Amino acid sequence: MAMICIRNTHLEDLHAGTVPITRTGDYSDVWVIDATGRKIPWFEAAHIDDVQMAGLMRDIINRLFTFHMKSDDPGFREDLDRWMAIAGKWDDPVLDQAFLE
Repeated sequence: MAMICIRNTHLEDLHAGTVPITRTGDYSDVWVIDATGRKIPWFEAAHIDDVQMAGLMRDIINRLFTFHMKSDDPGFREDLDRWMAIAGKWDDPVLDQAFLE
């Protein structure tokens, strides 16, 4: 479901672009300079704004809704079978204990 409903959404747009280089390996040496000249440490800078987040959530919610509404459709099931071949290359999922609490 994650691959079908989350990949190829606005998430791909957010992922596109130049990845900053870090010599320390933890990005403590990377800064964002905004239009006012503020120098913001990488981990303190927001990486997406509210509009981008809303668009991403809309995409994901619509795809999850469509997935559930079409899950009994034979044509949709055939598409899922093709995607499952790719999903087999991903790591096995684990239960998220924090989500369960």
